[in-house]
Amino acid sequence: MTAVAPSRIPRVVAGRPCASRGEARRRWTLRSRRVVTPRGEVDGAVVVSSEGRIESVTEGTISTEAPETVDVGELAVLPGGVDSHVHLNEPGRTEWEGFVAGTRAAAAGGVTTLVDMPLNSEPTTVDVAAFAAKLEAAEGHRRRGHLLADVAFWGGLVPRSAPRLEALWRQGVAGFKAFMADSGVDSFPPVERTDLLPAMRSLAELGAPLLVHAEVVTTAPPPAGRVADPQSYATWLAARPPRFEVDAVRSLLELVEQTGCRVHVVHVAAADVVPMIREAKASGLPVTAETCPHYLFFDAENVPDGDPRFKCAPPIRGRRHREALWAALLDGTLDLVASDHSPAPPSMKTGSLLSAWGGILSLEVARIALWTEARRRGATLSDLARWTSEAPARLAGLPERGAIVPGAAADLVVFDPDAPWRVRDAALHHRQPGSAYDGSELVGRVEATYLGGRSVWPPGEARRPGEMAELSAGEPAGRETLES
Repeated sequence: MTAVAPSRIPRVVAGRPCASRGEARRRWTLRSRRVVTPRGEVDGAVVVSSEGRIESVTEGTISTEAPETVDVGELAVLPGGVDSHVHLNEPGRTEWEGFVAGTRAAAAGGVTTLVDMPLNSEPTTVDVAAFAAKLEAAEGHRRRGHLLADVAFWGGLVPRSAPRLEALWRQGVAGFKAFMADSGVDSFPPVERTDLLPAMRSLAELGAPLLVHAEVVTTAPPPAGRVADPQSYATWLAARPPRFEVDAVRSLLELVEQTGCRVHVVHVAAADVVPMIREAKASGLPVTAETCPHYLFFDAENVPDGDPRFKCAPPIRGRRHREALWAALLDGTLDLVASDHSPAPPSMKTGSLLSAWGGILSLEVARIALWTEARRRGATLSDLARWTSEAPARLAGLPERGAIVPGAAADLVVFDPDAPWRVRDAALHHRQPGSAYDGSELVGRVEATYLGGRSVWPPGEARRPGEMAELSAGEPAGRETLES
């Protein structure tokens, strides 16, 4: 993946806490036998500076001159997760999620940086004024101390918006997102080739990445009243066949060849797309791609009928597709894994599978669900860090995040990679109920999350720098405790 030059770092609304009045920030050390660095796991320590950065990463014995130490023993220390595909929906649809609930769920799931999609907020982030509204909403929560993660932002590419891209890029968006299929939001219509070609030429000159929902829907699904069983998951699966993804990616790659624009294909679900991406990379095209935990954890053979919690686009496909995606992730064809957290009120997740709102509510559990399946396939914590921290930070042009290295932000997660637990929807911290993972047996638990070197999870009374809360076997308070 090509890194954005450090001189062009996107705007980030920082959720990192400030010291209390009269409290001096201090250096401290986080010690573990399993510190996950870009060169692998090390038995060592991370020294955090008083400015909230990683001062050093040492192996072996800690110097007697090291500052106050928190020793977590055999628990792993991961870089904070960077989720590059999240719909926080604020302003305009804050009741769907919002910055407060979203960053709280992120911290609980070991994610310290979110990159917010330009929809489903209103206004959608397709011009400078809309971006200013987005920043104002996030900054308001930051000033009140309600953000528990940092937030960066994608801009939007819609028909006839090519002339506005440069101004939005200069204001600090991390890149741009476009849909080749109906987004479900009237203010964010899909783009055609005639829209993409001039826009991609402009983005290539700017050096800005373009993220694309790559489906071309060539036949509309029949009305719900005319199908044999509108509640059958097979009906939804048939309405979005793999060829929709294949046709879109083929068209997109042709445009990459013509323009040289950096393109990232989001939420790949179809096995048939994998060879196309592999060939494009081998030929030197500037293409990257992601998949999502729900495509790697679930399969269509086990998705229940009549349950819109599992509806998304592209759909969760069959086991053959899931295993092909795992192979592509393990061999590097797919670069990263992002949640595509897309919540909606329960009233919108009812009725026919053809008419219910599509989107998987997953932010808090996404990284752990991925690890649950990854460990079964022989993947390591280093792989997890690469897929969910390093690669998405590179995509979003955030060079100071995503890895435990000197000079980076001290965004750290204490993680028990072997702890089993059952997901209980009522105990999750998203604003809305209805996670498809409810009842799933996962392995891996976030014990503590540090943002800029200061504790943001578990919640509780303010603690000294580096001081972990006493861990409890009890369930954390769920969404009912959220501030409105």
